[in-house]
Formats: sequence, C-alpha cells, structure tokens
Amino acid sequence: MGRMNVSLIGMPSSGKSSIGVILAKMMGLDFTDTDILIQNNTKKTLQQIVDGEGYLKLRQIEEETILSLNVKNSIIATGGSVVYSKKAMEYLKGISLIVYIKVDFDQIKKRLGDYSLRGLAKPKDQTIYQMYEERTALYERYADIVFENHFENATIAAEKLKEILDEGI
Repeated sequence: MGRMNVSLIGMPSSGKSSIGVILAKMMGLDFTDTDILIQNNTKKTLQQIVDGEGYLKLRQIEEETILSLNVKNSIIATGGSVVYSKKAMEYLKGISLIVYIKVDFDQIKKRLGDYSLRGLAKPKDQTIYQMYEERTALYERYADIVFENHFENATIAAEKLKEILDEGI
C-alpha cells in the first residue's frame, strides 16, 4: 500500500467505524474515528451539536477536525458528511487512500433504523433517500476505491477490504 493512511467514507451505517477498527487490527495500523474526535473535542454528542447549533455547524466542526488530523499508519473513519467539504476531502486525498464503503439504499435504511439520535448533518426536511442520492455522487467523486459492502458481518467485510488493499489497487 503506497500511502500511509486509509480514509473510509460513506453513508452513516455503511460500516466505516465497524470495518475500520477491525481492519486496523488486521493491518497493524492505528484507528481514528473523526466522529469520536468531534465528540471528545466539543464535549457534546453529534446530535447535541445538530440540535443546538445546526447541521452546518457540525459540518464546519467536521472540516476543522479533518484539517487538524496529524496521523500516520492509520485507518480513518470519517463522518458521513465529510464529502461536503472540498478542503477536507483534498486534505484526506493528500494523506490517505480514500475508500468509499458503498451500501445500497435499502440496506442503509434498514441499518439506520431510528436515526433521530445519530446526529446526521442534513437539513431537517431532507429525507434519508435524498441524502443518500446527494452524497453518493460525492463519495464516488472522491473515492480511490469503491468497496461494495454487502456483507452482514464487519469482520468478513474487513477481510475482503484488506485483500483489496494488499493487492495495492
């Protein structure tokens, strides 16, 4: 693998964090979850930020968090809305290989369930389907690799993704 980091992008519930932490263990890399960094830095949940300051504020904090990353040999699980920031995505491109974890809409909807406490960085009137459609184009634009995650088990998905990364694609 040519670059020292791998950034995982994709919809909420696509498996970025679950696959990422397992992949990091398998590859002997560190694991960084930007949603957790945001929560630690702000002392608020993502939902508290959205409720108190709005989804655009969460996106701004997300961008600042990404731009402040200084990691090496790390799997980076990003928030689902990172692709709205050109600056953040260009930064990630510079420090990592970007993998879009793609999951079909029906699966995302099923996995998300009641998303009222997930802290989704989206307008209140935007449906999950509209968010999916809008973001999919962005994920595909920035991805170095599109990884179709149709696996029910994060360990199997991580093993498959590791095989792809080991091939150096």
